[in-house]
Amino acid sequence: MGKTIITCAITGSIHTPSMSPYLPWKPADIAKQAIDAADAGAAILHLHARDPSDGRPSADPAHFAQFLPRIAAGCDAVINLSTGGSAIMSLEDRLQAALRFCPEMCSLNMGTMNFALYPMAEKPRDWLFDWEEPFLRGTDDLVFKNTPRDIAGILTRMGQDRGARFEFECYDISHLYMLKHFVDRGMVRAPFLIQFVFGVLGGMGPDPDTLDYLITLADKLFGEDYMFSVLAAGRHQIPMATRASELGGHVRVGLEDNLMISRGVMARSNAEQVMQIREIIQGMGRGIATPDEARAMLGLKGADKVAV
Repeated sequence: MGKTIITCAITGSIHTPSMSPYLPWKPADIAKQAIDAADAGAAILHLHARDPSDGRPSADPAHFAQFLPRIAAGCDAVINLSTGGSAIMSLEDRLQAALRFCPEMCSLNMGTMNFALYPMAEKPRDWLFDWEEPFLRGTDDLVFKNTPRDIAGILTRMGQDRGARFEFECYDISHLYMLKHFVDRGMVRAPFLIQFVFGVLGGMGPDPDTLDYLITLADKLFGEDYMFSVLAAGRHQIPMATRASELGGHVRVGLEDNLMISRGVMARSNAEQVMQIREIIQGMGRGIATPDEARAMLGLKGADKVAV
């Protein structure tokens, strides 16, 4: 089997500062944890920004600028910027940083969907900031919007105009058919990376049988033009990533997706999760892709063409 690409999602926009003292939301912490994750074996760093005053999700390029240069100077990992940002942001807000910094990769959600985080607000806790609980509870009436027009615009502005490749995030079987639509329109070229996303309320549940079916369907739709990776939220992170590796796929871990390292034990860093899945993958006899190997596998433009 070929080498496995490990992506690490450092902070995201889902978990809030009160949920874990180890979630990085200040720029220096995001930078350090990203570099440490790369040193541990992550070839790709999936990055969001936070407001450094209170940790709320941010689309402000000035906030990204406080950690992106440090990461680029501290490691050679592929920088992958979110175009999803947060479901409470407009499309133009979500794209600000990617348009400015021209990363090698961007995430791209392949459809409009419910994105429900409100069950996270039910656990009793002392909230550090007054925005956290209302933010979570309000997601019982929240839709993440990515229409075909939105997707086409991102493919054009980030892909055709700026040379980025994409982590196509598929939360549902229908998202594979939407991706096929854009392949048929000539807007997506091989090789491309499909990120199967499990465990978000509003998307697919973390069922291994569903992963098996998705691979069968993707083989039918795309043949040899694609690679797949898997991320799963919460306690399903490592079991689903392990299953993905067994099937020859790539993996994503990180505190964006899961705050724990084992049952009842919080992960103290993103690097800890990277090392955990790395050991599992190597135990199967698979190698871990370096950043340059990942660039070659995915046909990326190179770090020298990133505006950081």
